[in-house]
Amino acid sequence: MKINAPKLTDRLIKQLAPPQSGYTIAYDTEVSGLGVRITAAGSKSFVLRYRHNRIARTYTIGRYGTNNWTLAAARKRAGELRRKLARGDDPAAERSDARRAPTVADLCERFLEEHLPKTRPSTQRDYRALIANDILPAMKHLKVASVTFSDVDTLHRKMTKRAPHRANRAVAVMSKMFNLAIKWGWRTDNPARGIERNQEPPRHRYLSGEELERLTTALAEHPDQQAANVIRLLLLTGARRGEVQSATWDQFDLADGVWTKPGATTKQKTEHRIPLSAPARQLLAELHEVAGDNAVFVFPGRFDGHRVEIKYDWAALCEAARIDGARLHDLRHSYASMLASAGLSLPVIGALLGHSQPQTTQRYAHLLDDPLREATERVGAVIGGGKSAEVIPLRKG
Repeated sequence: MKINAPKLTDRLIKQLAPPQSGYTIAYDTEVSGLGVRITAAGSKSFVLRYRHNRIARTYTIGRYGTNNWTLAAARKRAGELRRKLARGDDPAAERSDARRAPTVADLCERFLEEHLPKTRPSTQRDYRALIANDILPAMKHLKVASVTFSDVDTLHRKMTKRAPHRANRAVAVMSKMFNLAIKWGWRTDNPARGIERNQEPPRHRYLSGEELERLTTALAEHPDQQAANVIRLLLLTGARRGEVQSATWDQFDLADGVWTKPGATTKQKTEHRIPLSAPARQLLAELHEVAGDNAVFVFPGRFDGHRVEIKYDWAALCEAARIDGARLHDLRHSYASMLASAGLSLPVIGALLGHSQPQTTQRYAHLLDDPLREATERVGAVIGGGKSAEVIPLRKG
């Protein structure tokens, strides 16, 4: 209901009495459409009433007495809104659109539904954990379009204090999500781009010959032989853990000794064919004989799907074999080190490991020192006409 009042002043606004029910509006005489809305509960707010395309609109400017909303401040804001109306804009519709704009929670939900199923199972588990435990608690209420570089950087620095590597993974996930937000028309730039990542020194952990011997003994004595066989196949093929655990029998040609990994299971998303050694073929043949022709997974889970978790088995095996500081992924490095020690070239090693980029295999270049030294000594022996010289390592210091 509209009420007639003398010229509005802050003093008069304080004296305005609430109606018995609903609300009333006391209009200003200086700015057209500006008024004070008084509810039956006694709440007083500045509003601007106007028409846009013949439709009546009400824009709430702010509650009187809060956040410095005085009559003078309301008149100033109403004047700004009137100038927007003169340009053809609709402030109330813009505010409504902003309220309906997608939040980071909406972005995460769509990311999980549409993008995550395209990734590997291990990636899905990692991304879900990062989103649930780190990204959503910090940003779920923020509008996607309003997230700033500072917001992402603040989360990265906060996570860095407790988990530097995990902080880097979180930024990578956010960067992917905001790239998709650009594709979906939710914003025009990526606020996660340019975040300075924490340094992650590359690991070069390889099992020694003695460690491999002790591990072989521990595998034979381990109570969970399925987990032991997973690790045996990792050692014999240099494959990634996810590739081995999710392997199905239709990927293997035991007659020709070939494992064809489908693109859906490889990191490079491309099919990868590798030859199987005689011990690997024997292991798989024994497993297939026990599993039967109708089996799907080489390493089936207890209830459904394939075997997922062996980290506790690996910890127990490392303790039994007296191996310190080794991850399951280091079995892949150890496989590469044995190839390099046998004198195989980096391109061959890369092909067996399924590397798509030569620089990825370059991390194993130093392992070629021993076969290269042996080769050059042989040349020296031929040219010198005598026996190859014995190489004596110099003690440091």
